[in-house]
Amino acid sequence: MKKHTTQPDSAPLPVETDPQLFDNWFDPIEFGVRSRVRDFIETMMEEELEAVLSRPRYGRIAPDAGKEAGTAEGATGHRHGHRSRSLLGTFGPVEVAMPRARLNTPDGGTTEWKSKALKAYQRRTIAADAVIAATYLAGTNTRRVRRALTALFGGAVSKDTVSRTWRKVKTDWDAWNTRSLADEPIVRLILDGTVVRVRLDRKATSISLLVVLGVRADGQKVLLAIKNMGGESAEAWRSVLDDLTRRGLQRPEFLIVDGAAGLDSAIAAVWDGVPVQRCTVHKHRNLLAHAPERLHEEITADYNDMIYAETSQLIEARRKAFIRKWRIKHRAVADSLEEAGARLFSFTRLPQEQWKSARTTNAIERLHEEFKRRIKTQTVLPSAETAAMLFWALLASGQINMRKVDGWKTLAAKPIAQPIDLAA
Repeated sequence: MKKHTTQPDSAPLPVETDPQLFDNWFDPIEFGVRSRVRDFIETMMEEELEAVLSRPRYGRIAPDAGKEAGTAEGATGHRHGHRSRSLLGTFGPVEVAMPRARLNTPDGGTTEWKSKALKAYQRRTIAADAVIAATYLAGTNTRRVRRALTALFGGAVSKDTVSRTWRKVKTDWDAWNTRSLADEPIVRLILDGTVVRVRLDRKATSISLLVVLGVRADGQKVLLAIKNMGGESAEAWRSVLDDLTRRGLQRPEFLIVDGAAGLDSAIAAVWDGVPVQRCTVHKHRNLLAHAPERLHEEITADYNDMIYAETSQLIEARRKAFIRKWRIKHRAVADSLEEAGARLFSFTRLPQEQWKSARTTNAIERLHEEFKRRIKTQTVLPSAETAAMLFWALLASGQINMRKVDGWKTLAAKPIAQPIDLAA
């Protein structure tokens, strides 16, 4: 039986795609620089090898070249061709011909020459890794980094490349976690925790990041520690504080905390006797939680009049008035305020210029907000350690900058005795 087949009249035409934005943005300067990159890198590699062998390509060995065999200046050996290497830099992807050579060793053998400029298995320049990591830190996930850097790297960056680049940060992270704090002139600490969701055993799990900010004698805030823990228990905070003292942190002169019971217990065990300020913002939220919503506006007005009064005498008078009023109107609110005790007003023991910065843990709260904004594109982070590393890297890379505390010029003044009479 005869089979009939049909053949196309001609080869299929390539499918035409619509031009996309930036396709016609030709830059002659970029094109000129990138077209010369390959020659420049290959010249660098050749010159490095020439310096090691003490002779140019096809050149003869100098009479005294072997006197110091085995050293960088006097090594002897021979070339044996080239091999192709792929390299990704801020100039884009490029294929370079890497020279090869065998160097003689003192025991009569040979060893492969390795470039110091372009290390073995290196596929990206350090500058390219820095751009990739900075883009990731700026607030995007690993998949979106590839799209964001397509124009710069010519589509040569995958999500796996971003992940591998990010893992290189771990070396710096480990060094930061073990650095000595003995020379840090810390006079004040701000301690607080935040909750993030990470993937543990393939399940989304909430963990706590315990953060410690220090204030130096010149008023500059600095991140001292960030640890991932299962919660804000006394044991968790105690391990953080013990680590700080083990690394040489001096006894602080003033502490600002969020009021968590676990943190209070840990502080009592490590730095008993140091003045502690309980965050007035956290206490305000506690008061509102003890009252129906219709009373929130009135409670807020009375509380702010008390906390933000101009002098300690006014604060004392308004505190007594607050307690008398709310004992009658809604006793749970008055009881909640009394529960805070003297720690809610420790800021009055400092010079008045410092009250604004000493009343709350807002310095850490702002970091928490920026961190949450940064991870919004990643609903669940890959691991608990990644969460802590990311928080640290945002500060270490300059993505977030911290200024000096208000009233820093008076930080040398020591806290005075409690000026407020807590008797209602």
